[in-house]
This record gives sequence, structure tokens and C-alpha cells, in this order.
Amino acid sequence: MTTLSQIAWDDTVLPFQLDRSDVRGRIARLDGVLEQVLAQHNYPPMVEALVAEVALLTALIGQTIKLRWKLSIQVRGNGPIRILATDYYGPGENGEPARIRGWASFDADRLDPDAPPFAQIGEGYFAILIDQGEGTLPYQGITPLDGGSLTACAETYFAQSEQLPTRFELAYGRSILPGQGERWRAGGVMLQMMPAVAGVAREGSGEGGLLRHTDILAGEEDENWVRANVLLDTVEDMELIGPGVELTGLLVRLFHEEVPRVFDPQRVEFGCTCSAERVRDSLAIYSAKDIGHMTTEDGKVTADCQFCGAHYEFDPASLGFEATVNPDGTPKAAADE
Repeated sequence: MTTLSQIAWDDTVLPFQLDRSDVRGRIARLDGVLEQVLAQHNYPPMVEALVAEVALLTALIGQTIKLRWKLSIQVRGNGPIRILATDYYGPGENGEPARIRGWASFDADRLDPDAPPFAQIGEGYFAILIDQGEGTLPYQGITPLDGGSLTACAETYFAQSEQLPTRFELAYGRSILPGQGERWRAGGVMLQMMPAVAGVAREGSGEGGLLRHTDILAGEEDENWVRANVLLDTVEDMELIGPGVELTGLLVRLFHEEVPRVFDPQRVEFGCTCSAERVRDSLAIYSAKDIGHMTTEDGKVTADCQFCGAHYEFDPASLGFEATVNPDGTPKAAADE
């Protein structure tokens, strides 16, 4: 039986602020959207776990930024798990859901079933990219992979690139709800010191001198940050994943002494922006000779979306800057007259 708290809070991000501590945060719970992200591919369990972790981080981080378009997280390494990529699309209008998509690239033959998932990414980087759409310059921040988890990498990113103390507590995995089959669920809390009170960074305590969230604050702000983190340490995995605990109830349970204040929740859903037109646009820079090298034996150019698995087929004569026919098959010369 589906509970009321599940209906109210699954696939939702709840923003809040702790007025006593000058700390802001987000609580997120993902159910259907995470299941849809993972259902697009047949990933091994260790790859599924990493995609679930980075999708949850994306939901939490994406909601902290006033986006006109897209926030992306990219993780690249030299190990068997080569790429983890997620996109968060901000809502187009008030009241609309945000959208999330994600995928992974890996070498199945090199995966070690006895090694921790994060270790199989190898050496590489964690990057956040923000694209506010047409007329703006995209922003990109990159930090090395560090700390033993994607969650630790995200904390290092904010400390190193933004000098904002940031903490995440996440839980994710397969669960079985009454009357339903096994499916993925995830939940997490993000804490971040308000930019106006964030202090000056001291020497980094991470590997290679990278900053941690504990390296930045000093004085009263340090006490506030430590106190909020001690309270967050008491959270349990089942409280994060739910669905028996409402997000507002969890917030009060954890931080009632810090005077929590909540804002409008944001719904999230799975969404992909791929289309035949976008594929055509991406191929517009190629010559007819280049398009010929992409053409299959049966005379088609094909493309598959890495995020949602959509399959596209094109007449090669309609592609590239030397195309001779329009997408509908009519001769270009006739259409231009």
C-alpha cells in the first residue's frame, strides 16, 4: 500500500534554512525518477550504485542554483568505470517539475566485483558545469577525484572551487515496498554555510592539499557549522530513504533547535532533451565525405541517445552542410527556390 508521505515527498527536493546557524540546505528523496534513470540501461550493480549516488547529488546541487537551463555533473576516470554524467534541467515555469537524466560508460571486462565502486573510477576529475542558456557563457569547475566517494568529491568541489563549507549525507539502494517489487530509492541532505558568513580558507587537509569543508571556517561560524553537522550525523539511512518519514518531519527531528525554515518544494522527474533535430544540428558541421564514413551498409546514419536509449535513423543525403535533401526527403534546391 502506498503511504501518504510517499505520495507527498517522493521525487521531491525540499529547500530549507537553519536561521540559528546561518546554514542553508536541501533534503531530497528520489524514487520513480531514479528508477527511470537506471531502467534505460542494464548496468551492473556497482555501476547502478554510482549512478544513483551522482543522480542524488545532482538533484540536491541543481536545486541550490537559480537555473534558467542546465546543471551537469561529469565524473571521468581512467579505471573500468570511465564516465558518469548527469544533467539537471531547471523548471521552465513556476510549478513545473525539474528534470534529471544520467548515464555511465564502463568496460565490463575490467570491472572487479570485489573492489569498491568508487575505486573503479580510477584517477580523474569531478566537474560541475552550469549553462544558463543562450546569450550566456557556460561555467565549469573541476577538482580531482578525492576522498573515497562521489559524495566526498562534491564536498571537496565546493570547498576548493567555491570556498563554501558543504556537507552531504546520502543513502541509496534497492528496497521493496509493500505490494510492490524491488526498486531503487534514494534520499539525502545537503548542508551549506551561507555565502555571507563563509570564512577564509586555511591550509587544505585533503590529499595533495585539497580543501575540506572543515578547512574554511573559523570563530563563531565554525561553532555553528560543527553544531549543524553533529546533528546531521544522527540521521539514519531509513529516515533518508523513507517513505515512512516525511521530509518536513525529518527536518524537525534533526534540526528543531536550529530554527528550521522551509521553502517551496521542487518536484523532479526523469526527462531527456534528445531529438532528431538536435542530432541533425550536431552533424551540421560535417561534409558529405564525413557523413559517408558514418553511413551504415544499409544506407543510413544512426544515432542512439546515451541518456534515454532513443534510436534515430537518417538519410545521409539530408545531413551535413552539403545536404542535398531536406529532412522530409524533398530536394533542397526545389525547397530553396
